[in-house]
Amino acid sequence: MTTENLVSLKDDMIAFIEGHGMKRLPGYVTEDVQAVLWEDADNADSWKDFVEMAKHAGALFVTMSEVALDRAELEELMEQVSEINFPDEEANELMEAQMLMKHAGKVGYIQLGFVHQGVVFLHETTTEWYEHYQELIENVEAFQQILIDDDDEDEDEL
Repeated sequence: MTTENLVSLKDDMIAFIEGHGMKRLPGYVTEDVQAVLWEDADNADSWKDFVEMAKHAGALFVTMSEVALDRAELEELMEQVSEINFPDEEANELMEAQMLMKHAGKVGYIQLGFVHQGVVFLHETTTEWYEHYQELIENVEAFQQILIDDDDEDEDEL
């Protein structure tokens, strides 16, 4: 999505859901739950179709969750990236983390969901910067896992 902050979209979603006589359940559906993900990336208003599908399916409520970029979490991520890339203070990952600071406090992800006949249906809306943020987190976690695995192998050799 091209917008930098999804907060106004969130407000539109709330009004649209309530306008259809449905309730919102504040909740996030985790990756542990098997779900069907709505696919219509070319349509910026696909979330409306999703809400209308939930209504048509007889859902009484739609789950809704949002993620705003937290400054403290971003600072912690920057510290982790610095440690990984020490002494290279111009590493791409560190520069990416620093550039994300301008998005602190902004909403970058919204998840809508409903359950029909035991199946969870989800619609996710993200900003480009939030997707970069998630990739950076995954890269740091993967690198840290490599370090942990290396430490375990070193201990086994002793």
